[in-house]
Amino acid sequence: MNINELIAIIKKKIQKEILVENIVIEDKSFLHTKHVGNDPNKFHIKITIESNQLKKISRLNSNKKIYKILDYEMKQFIHSLQILII
Repeated sequence: MNINELIAIIKKKIQKEILVENIVIEDKSFLHTKHVGNDPNKFHIKITIESNQLKKISRLNSNKKIYKILDYEMKQFIHSLQILII
């Protein structure tokens, strides 16, 4: 899977499950290319979500919700996930 397909899937899945005012998904894989054990088939993703729904629950629970939504992608295509809720 390429990064553009993965970003589209992530965006669609999150927007299906969470009321989102805005979402920005960035590929940060280039920051980790020289790390030991780097797998070019797994990506480092940063998600910035503007969501009043997520801001009403704790940061821990909002992150758990996102990880649950992206469970398959985390196992198959994502090495690292950074979540910023605004």
